[in-house]
Amino acid sequence: MTIPEEGRPKSAKVEQATPPTADRPQASEVPGGTSRTLREALEEVDVTPAVKRSEAAKLPQDVVTMLLEQHARIRELFADVKKADVTHKQQSFDELRSMLAAHEAAEEMVLRPVARLTAGQAEAHARDCEEIAASNMLAELERIDVSDAEFDARLAELERAVLEHAEHEEREEFPAVRAARSEQQLRRLGSVLRLAEKAGPTHPHPEAAGSTTAWWLAGPFASLVDRARDRLHSAGRGI
Repeated sequence: MTIPEEGRPKSAKVEQATPPTADRPQASEVPGGTSRTLREALEEVDVTPAVKRSEAAKLPQDVVTMLLEQHARIRELFADVKKADVTHKQQSFDELRSMLAAHEAAEEMVLRPVARLTAGQAEAHARDCEEIAASNMLAELERIDVSDAEFDARLAELERAVLEHAEHEEREEFPAVRAARSEQQLRRLGSVLRLAEKAGPTHPHPEAAGSTTAWWLAGPFASLVDRARDRLHSAGRGI
């Protein structure tokens, strides 16, 4: 006997697995190994792109990726200082100076020891010399008023030196470090780098620049002095 269509039992709907694509990775590709992609998890709540970036920044990152992102941010900050009006120029420069100081200190403490083993002593030494030069330039620049004509000329010199240094790292050091260390090791280095930057200085310290040992010994004290100095300066400006 033929059962009418409307009388037939409904079969369970079998959902087809969605094949992974470039913008939809498998769950195993998402940090933490959850059953959802990071994008899906973030889209479940109403968050702005800025919040999404903030949440993503909390995920474990490898040290090379972190440093590349910081180099991009440093380029943006140089542009911000150059286009800022007199009212906001000091604030823009303070942000640049603070990031450069913390970035270079953390890089010397975390990346450089690995680079000496992977890229070689000569390569690491060359980068150390560049950092010493840039640190001295930054220390001289912060003593010049941002409204002074000399400031812009010195800023341009510092920008050239810093960006050339970053390009050398990206071309020589970073590939060597990434090739010689596992993903897990790179992520561990990234975690240490993040901690070093949070506790890092906010002003240049040429006497410690280019020395891993000096930064590990004097870095914490230098950071405390810098932050106290910043608070006093802010209080003096009524901020």
